[in-house]
Amino acid sequence: MGVGGTLEYISGLMSSGHNKHKKKKQLQNVELKVRMDCEGCELKVKKTLSSLSGVKSVDINRKQQKVTVTGYVEANKVLKKAKSTGKKAELWPYVPYSLVAQPYAVHAYDKKAPPGYVRNVEQPPINGTVTRYEDPYITMFSDENPNACSIM
Repeated sequence: MGVGGTLEYISGLMSSGHNKHKKKKQLQNVELKVRMDCEGCELKVKKTLSSLSGVKSVDINRKQQKVTVTGYVEANKVLKKAKSTGKKAELWPYVPYSLVAQPYAVHAYDKKAPPGYVRNVEQPPINGTVTRYEDPYITMFSDENPNACSIM
């Protein structure tokens, strides 16, 4: 423990509530999907979310229905505040399709998703089996492939 840590510890002991350490909130980005149709909806959502304590910035992309809140906030509080506007709101449910093993499977594919995104789906754990995905073009010309000569 350095000098700064020691001084902080001693000042914590001297204060009246030394057992109650407040946890500092981390600066984070909270992404929401909020249904917005017009500029008025956009302004209403932006004004409401900006009024939260700890919010540094609110960015809105109306075309994607995406709201990004940056600040020292908790995701559930931001979501609750967004729902208080009367708009349909949820945490951003999409991830880039390159991060999903099977992006066009029924559970992951979503017609309403922005281009290049699919729904974020939790993969159920498979007990005792490891699935390995190999690109078929890499093994097509491999020396270990017995059918490689028939392709050439």
